[in-house]
Order: sequence, then structure tokens, then C-alpha cells
Amino acid sequence: MNKSLHGLYVITDQQLMPAERFCSMAEAALSAGARLIQYRDKSRDTDKRLEQAQQLRRLCNQYNALLVINDDIELTRQSEADGIHIGKDDAALSDVRRQLGADYMIGVSCYNDSELAQRAIENGADYIAFGSFFGSQIKPDAPRASTSLIAQIKSTHSTPICCIGGINRKNCGELISQGADMLAVISDVFDTADDDEIKQRCREFIQQLPRHPA
Repeated sequence: MNKSLHGLYVITDQQLMPAERFCSMAEAALSAGARLIQYRDKSRDTDKRLEQAQQLRRLCNQYNALLVINDDIELTRQSEADGIHIGKDDAALSDVRRQLGADYMIGVSCYNDSELAQRAIENGADYIAFGSFFGSQIKPDAPRASTSLIAQIKSTHSTPICCIGGINRKNCGELISQGADMLAVISDVFDTADDDEIKQRCREFIQQLPRHPA
């Protein structure tokens, strides 16, 4: 699984991606080469959430991408996702692993905390996420992370690192140069109504990322 954890990691947003365009926008990103997509929807509409997650599962199968569900163990199972992403206010990593088993990928938000990252790695996280690195419209109050965290963890561990928070095509170079494996992006991919523009934005990110074997 770790060999697949690299590249552009897009995250859905229920405000930027209206229901009638959800699939089209997601497919635009995946067809352009996004390697992972995280389904993030905090609404209580369980039918919609399952339907959209299942739509993403089909698209990920089509484009050889990984599907990650944000903080919902049952939806992860129901949608046959590849994994789940959890934060500090969600269920503990050990509990999630016990419920899902070894076949599911688990990503853990570590914010700007190297000790939290160390614990997540020791407890078997498949990848860790740091951020916010830049000002973010999605989470404007998120703690700011230093790029030195990336190199610090890379010097002692091989666990893939995902960077998130205000990342765009102009500022991502510093994160890549520090060793980021994945760039998690929301707004700079999905804040347009044009699917062709989504594809172009994704390609511009991917051109800056290191190439890996397919």
C-alpha cells in the first residue's frame, strides 16, 4: 500500500462540489491523474453520503486511484473504500485498526505536532498528515505547521507524509523539496465550475511532483 501513497491527493468539499456536479468534478480530477481522493462530507444525510462514496469507489476503480473516507468507519466498510482518515478528535488509531482490520489503510492528521506523528507511526498509521502549511479558506483557524517537520520525520521514518492546508500550484514547491509524498488539495482544484479547468489544475500539480512507477 505504501508504494501507492504518493502524488496528488484531492479532498471533496460539499460547498464547492454541488450534488449535481459531484461526480463530474471528481472524475475530472481522477482522470487528470489524482492518485487519491478523500470523501469528506459532514452532513447527516446518510443516503447521500453512501451514494456519493459508492460513486467515488467506481471512479477510483476506473482510474486506478485510492478512495479514503474521512472519519466514518461504517461508511468506509459500506463503500468498500481503501481506507479512512482520522484526526485527534476522532476514534483512536488502535480502535479504528481493531474495527477495520489490517486490510484498510489508515491516515492520521498530526497537525504541527512531531510527537503526535511519532505515536501515529509507532501505532501503525499507513500515512501521516501535517498542516496547515499556508492560510486555508476551508480551515482558517487551523494550527500552522513548519516545513521542517517533513524533513524531520523523513530522516528517521519511511511512513509517507501528506501535506495539507492552503496548498496551491504556486506554493507547493517548498513542500515537495522537503520530501512531501502527497499534496492534499481542496480549493485550488475544486473552486471552479469548469471540469477542464479542474483537469488542468491537477496536471499542473502533478508536473511538479516526483514521478513514480505506475
